[in-house]
Amino acid sequence: MSIKEKVKRQIDEMDDQIKVWEAKMDSAKAEAKAEYKEKLAVLKAKRNDVKARFEELADAAEDKWEESKDVFASASDSFKEGFNKLKSLFG
Repeated sequence: MSIKEKVKRQIDEMDDQIKVWEAKMDSAKAEAKAEYKEKLAVLKAKRNDVKARFEELADAAEDKWEESKDVFASASDSFKEGFNKLKSLFG
């Protein structure tokens, strides 16, 4: 699997995780919704960063993807960290 395919798969997984938490937020008590919204906004921003980088390189050669691998890994790790914080608060 190419780096481009891996990144696309990660973005799709991020989208899926955000949808799950949005559904949980909808069923949360009113006082928890504000915190859900705040934490989800952080996750969405991190996901949007990865998506923007992905789109910048969409038509790039594989060597450019290889050069960007660490940047995507760092962004993905940041998303996972935010996701885990949300999960620990509301899991």
